[in-house]
Amino acid sequence: MSTMQGFADLPERIWNTVRRWLVAWWRILYLGAVVLVLMLSPSSYSRATRWRLARHMYLETAPVLAGHTLLMALLSLVITRIVVVTAQSYGLSQYALEMVIRVLVLELIPLTAALFVAMRATIPNGTRLALMRQSGRFEKLRSHGADPIRVELLPRVVAGIYASVTLAALSCVVALVMAYVGVFGLSAAGLPVYTRMFGRVFTPQVTFIFAFKTVFFSLAIALIPMAEGLYAEARSSVGGALRSADSALGGLARMFAVLLLIEAASLVGNYY
Repeated sequence: MSTMQGFADLPERIWNTVRRWLVAWWRILYLGAVVLVLMLSPSSYSRATRWRLARHMYLETAPVLAGHTLLMALLSLVITRIVVVTAQSYGLSQYALEMVIRVLVLELIPLTAALFVAMRATIPNGTRLALMRQSGRFEKLRSHGADPIRVELLPRVVAGIYASVTLAALSCVVALVMAYVGVFGLSAAGLPVYTRMFGRVFTPQVTFIFAFKTVFFSLAIALIPMAEGLYAEARSSVGGALRSADSALGGLARMFAVLLLIEAASLVGNYY
């Protein structure tokens, strides 16, 4: 009897899952549109908001800048050495440096920077946003005539985008320098070859796709955790806690799905 009841309830469970999925994506798209409008609105940058924005940008970027840069420098040297030695063993040393640039700078660093900022800043900020909403912080702001989205969410989203783009840009510069040092050493004799190879890799199309991917990675890791925090359910019971945990895992899955789609689109644009 219970088996028959389970089969009878299956369409309803499927519909509820699909509905939750559609509602979650609609909330992300709606919040993204709201944040875009607020970012382009001069009224969003009052003195108090500018101070909060500068504070979040500093807190999300400065403490991790040196450590992430050193990590990328070490990773770049290691990957460059592995690729160069492997290419030499197969007689393909002339392609080694270009392979390093394509794999490391074009593909690995933007994704690594975005994930680093997500784990370090935007996912914890989404949790803080959920706690503020559940503790009544948003209602207090509204009672004082302030917009919680403009005051609390917008600075965190902008700071996440800024941190991701900054880490990616600085890491790319460091990786390019380390790749040159790993192949040519500290001599300037390889600069003509290196610049020609750089120009051959970074065509206008590849540069546009690289910038597109970096910006959209930053938007994804900054916006999706904020949407999950903003619309998180209250944890007043065990069932509420379980639903909140499922929502958090669903938010992570959606973020990784968006990153995967952006990476796949960039690969198609670069190599097909």
